[in-house]
Amino acid sequence: MIDFYSMLYREPVGRTVVRVCTDPACALRGGEDVLALTCRLADVAEGSTSADGAVTVERSPCLGHCNSGVSVNVSYGRPVKNITFAHVTPAALDELLEGRGRTTADFWSEDYVGGDLSIVTPLCGRGRRTRLVEYEAVGGMQALRKVLTEMTPAQLIDMLKRASLLGRGGAAFPTWVKWEGASKTESKTKYFVINADESEPGTFKDRVLLEGDPCRIFEGAVIGAYAMGATHIFIYIRGEYPLAIERTEAALRELRAAGYLGENILGSGFSIDVEVRSGAGAYICGEETALFESIEGKRGFPRIKPPFPTTHGLFGKPTVVNNVETLAKIPYIVNHGPEAFHRLGTAESTGPKLLCVSGDVVRPGLYEVGFGISLRHLIDNLAGGVVGGELQAVLIGGAAGAFASPAQLDVPITFQDLRAAGLTLGSGAIMVFNDTRDLRDILRRLGRFFAHESCGKCYPCQLGTQRQFEILDRLAVGRALPGDVKRLQDVGWTMTDSSLCGLGQTAASAVLSAMKHWPHLFPEA
Repeated sequence: MIDFYSMLYREPVGRTVVRVCTDPACALRGGEDVLALTCRLADVAEGSTSADGAVTVERSPCLGHCNSGVSVNVSYGRPVKNITFAHVTPAALDELLEGRGRTTADFWSEDYVGGDLSIVTPLCGRGRRTRLVEYEAVGGMQALRKVLTEMTPAQLIDMLKRASLLGRGGAAFPTWVKWEGASKTESKTKYFVINADESEPGTFKDRVLLEGDPCRIFEGAVIGAYAMGATHIFIYIRGEYPLAIERTEAALRELRAAGYLGENILGSGFSIDVEVRSGAGAYICGEETALFESIEGKRGFPRIKPPFPTTHGLFGKPTVVNNVETLAKIPYIVNHGPEAFHRLGTAESTGPKLLCVSGDVVRPGLYEVGFGISLRHLIDNLAGGVVGGELQAVLIGGAAGAFASPAQLDVPITFQDLRAAGLTLGSGAIMVFNDTRDLRDILRRLGRFFAHESCGKCYPCQLGTQRQFEILDRLAVGRALPGDVKRLQDVGWTMTDSSLCGLGQTAASAVLSAMKHWPHLFPEA
């Protein structure tokens, strides 16, 4: 099992392990240069440990600081401490290590939070955690009080149904369907799971919410647990988010002390608590059934469905899994009603959406908007426009998403309009690339990501991601073999049609969309 998780090791590693992100957003900011400098300063090859056993340096997938790259994760000490730095450049790193005026404080991530709306993000982007008393001062926990004193689970589920809240983790599944399905099962034990294993390249919304306003998330989670009759809540946070884990645990202590968690919450007779579980570096664990396996102490292999989690989930019990952003919407719906939530979006894509903008824009950051705005408004007006050249491409939905061309900037951002345009919103990641960027190199990085993250359970994904990366690597350096372009398409469609879970089914999405928009990038040998 140890081999499955990239942050666990079978063989001894350095007393300090340095992981440098070189996925697309950080690569644009010089990730390869930071990795090379780190190796040189530590006198070690990439993926190896120094002769004195002091340092191990590794190439890392996305660390969730795409708005403030280059990001570097460092594990050190006994017991192991874990910290992630942002805004790392070769020059700044050199100055820090040589003691020339730099301190580690220069590398804390300052998240820019903006947008047309401020429904779930008013307390985020301030560089600190919002304490419970601050959250209560602006109306926090009122929704939970209302639910526990005035509403039955059935009434709450009906309210969510009328709000038409779709999941914000990527699949856009109706939230009320999960809650209702689990509520109708007869079991003495039921689980509610918060999926905070945010590992999609280009995505950082859940990190910003947990670091800035965690009490809002837990208010939504306790409401959801009440609706479906849960007896325990788990939150699964990716291991590369040490600050989010630390602030989550601090928020939980405050919530317990105030009577919002534990026995007989607010005198309602409803009792529940939250247990924090940390990931250890496996993208696949964002898939809900793989997440169950990981919480249960096993390899994060996805399960075959059916049965579905609402009847046979964590530890074989009825389980609801909701994304962090999804839960952040719940208090607003309870406090203001389904109609108000509808007015913030469109008829079919209701409510606000968080979009993670990174890459070649003036203001990379997290933007809260109403569904229905255009990509043009998001990039030009909110993010300040493209820098470093003219717009070449926009990758929507992260590595598992698809490329949009400049001709598609006026497509409305809704689940339905994007789908009709051959795009997918996915996790809400929006990566912008100017016309000086080498898209073949970007595609190679996406290919490397999936080849590294495939769990290996099904052959279409296990073999397909490896072959895809090999071909993309050859194309990137101008050494394509005869038939490579056709093979790339065949591998992509095979993974899409035959893979067991969403990882393999979307591993070729960006590549296939790039082949459609820019065929000149894929010349026949």
